[in-house]
Amino acid sequence: MSIESGGRSGGRIRLWSLREDVLVEGGPEDDRLVVVTRWGETRIDDADAMVRESLRRMSMGPISLENVLPMESYVDIGGAGDRDRGWAVLDRVLDQLSGSVVHSLGTQRGDGPVLSAVPIARNAAFALRDVDPDRPVRLSRFAAIRTSDGELLVESPLAQYQVLLHRRTASRVVVALSSATSVAEVAGTLDVAQTLVADVVAYLAATGIVLVGEWPDGPGAVAPRFAEDADPSLVRWSHHDLLFHAKTRLGRYDGLSGVVFPNADMLPPPPLVKAASAGARFPLHRPELSTLVDGDPPLTDVVENTRLCPELSERPVTADQIGELLFRAARIRSVSPASAGADVVYEISDRPYLSINGLYELEVYLCLHRCTGLPRGIYHFDPQEHALTLVNDVERELDEVLDNAMVGSGTSQWPPAMVTMTARVARSSWMYGGIAYALTLTHVGALQQMLCISATAMGLAACVPAIDPGDVVDSALRLRWPEEIGVGEFVFGYRRGSPPGPKAGL
Repeated sequence: MSIESGGRSGGRIRLWSLREDVLVEGGPEDDRLVVVTRWGETRIDDADAMVRESLRRMSMGPISLENVLPMESYVDIGGAGDRDRGWAVLDRVLDQLSGSVVHSLGTQRGDGPVLSAVPIARNAAFALRDVDPDRPVRLSRFAAIRTSDGELLVESPLAQYQVLLHRRTASRVVVALSSATSVAEVAGTLDVAQTLVADVVAYLAATGIVLVGEWPDGPGAVAPRFAEDADPSLVRWSHHDLLFHAKTRLGRYDGLSGVVFPNADMLPPPPLVKAASAGARFPLHRPELSTLVDGDPPLTDVVENTRLCPELSERPVTADQIGELLFRAARIRSVSPASAGADVVYEISDRPYLSINGLYELEVYLCLHRCTGLPRGIYHFDPQEHALTLVNDVERELDEVLDNAMVGSGTSQWPPAMVTMTARVARSSWMYGGIAYALTLTHVGALQQMLCISATAMGLAACVPAIDPGDVVDSALRLRWPEEIGVGEFVFGYRRGSPPGPKAGL
């Protein structure tokens, strides 16, 4: 990065600061500083007066580096050349700390920054260049605008910075960039000084949130060209998928991430299992483990013979098979205490499928169409008591869920049984910052795999619908959205044409 004003003559005021989570350690007489950032510690050897004073002031808020030390207080005998060498040293230090240096745009009035580009990547690069007022400019299609502490924030999964818009003028410029335009056109439309619009656009372009394009046939062409629109690595991504990915990976996300217990000081730990509703209760069959061990095919046979099969027969499953499948895949085997620190204790459990740190935020519901021994309806599974509770026996609502399962499975008839997985969001977000929902989807896959190999070992066939039922599930399962949300499905029964027998699916 360059400390220069950015190349444009005139009123641009570049302001510099450090992220609020940065700590600079070292006294005024030390020739070594330690800068503690979210990325770790950075040692700066041979820190001279300009470096120490610049970092000290930057830790307190946006400053103009050109005003840190006047010539007469910095130079001893070397004159302007000595001061230039000092700027070069400071420039190298700021490059070392690029992932923690905030770039703000100030004004000649000195009444606070217009916007601030806050780095969210370890090696964030900020190359500020002037933008030709007649070249086409536009927000990236991946850009998103939201509120943050009373200000507007612009971000993009492609950008190494988030941009806080401190002034209404900056917000108006950003909105004007929703379609291809130019600096000159925006300035005229908004009746804002072109130099200010140019500076706002230059800062946004330096972060990658705003694109600078080309006119294929010269200025005035109807369709400007932006590199992002033809990049095959980006064309394949939807806006929400790439933003979701970025928000769950440290280095593209500015918030707390990992096991940080963000709500432990305000909210109690969510319960281990969902409280049973008032519906009819059906205890499930618990097979003997020794019987399963003696009768099961080898694991390799099960894995090698596991195939998704959308075309299931009309043959009903049995209540005992429901009990065995859920016993194998989803029951609670044990419960133990865990600590979040500061005397906050919560319960975790052990179950057959993977769940990071034993939180198990997933809930299991059964949609039964043809099941010997259980009435047709929608049930909630209690993994601790190994029992089903009827939550909905309205025929048309179950039919609608099964219609969606049929379409999602690409088959021609309703499946005899379907597992619907939901997530109690508080159970995971209470512990995790940033990655809670991503982990939930990982757990869905783990449970689907466990159900799949368990069904195969039992001689049943399985299918995972490719299209989810959407908000149909929310009403049919009586969910309190978004407290509890649908996250996955699993259909099972007998393969069409399979012979009768205990291991018909193998």
